[in-house]
Amino acid sequence: MPQSNPLVSGLHFRGQLLHLKKEGVAYFVTFRLADSLPAREVARLKLERQAILEQSRAAKAPLTWHEEQQLLAWYCDKVELLLDAGHGACWLRKPDVAGLVADALRFFDGQRYKLRAWVVMPNHVHAVVWPMPGHPLSEILHSWKSFTAKQANRMIKPVKRTFWQKESFDHWIRDETEQARLIAYVENNPFKAGFCKRPEDWKWGSAHGRSS
Repeated sequence: MPQSNPLVSGLHFRGQLLHLKKEGVAYFVTFRLADSLPAREVARLKLERQAILEQSRAAKAPLTWHEEQQLLAWYCDKVELLLDAGHGACWLRKPDVAGLVADALRFFDGQRYKLRAWVVMPNHVHAVVWPMPGHPLSEILHSWKSFTAKQANRMIKPVKRTFWQKESFDHWIRDETEQARLIAYVENNPFKAGFCKRPEDWKWGSAHGRSS
């Protein structure tokens, strides 16, 4: 029997962290600028979250759906507080760079993936995305980050820099209830951070222009 591709379904390491994939599901993903957070702090949070998941599996007592939701919410809130503090150069605050990233996210929407929600913040990006068959999430993230890094570095010369943090956060979405919650989380991010009066007012997000 042929082995499944762990980038599509199963567990795999990218860098130092463990990633869980499941074929045919949507994902909540976050990727951020290289200077947005201390790498050690983010790695600590990710490893702490992963250790809880692994310990529960090893004890043959996997977390309940509600417990997984609480753990994800804990992680997201911790990281979001650090990100919204505005560490780093915040290159995505520049309209032309934010527009570049927004255009890249939408470019293959409907062809390689279905983009269900997205937002470009000053130093990070959130998305809820469903990869189409034949297009692993890792391939989609690499395409977004590689293209935008090259183009953004041309826009913000003369210094050539590492633009994105190497690893991204991803979480596969279990059901429609969780998806609805994460879509709201993504689209409300600029409002929650105090950048706009309504999510619809933030130009670089899927809520933009939507009637209230």
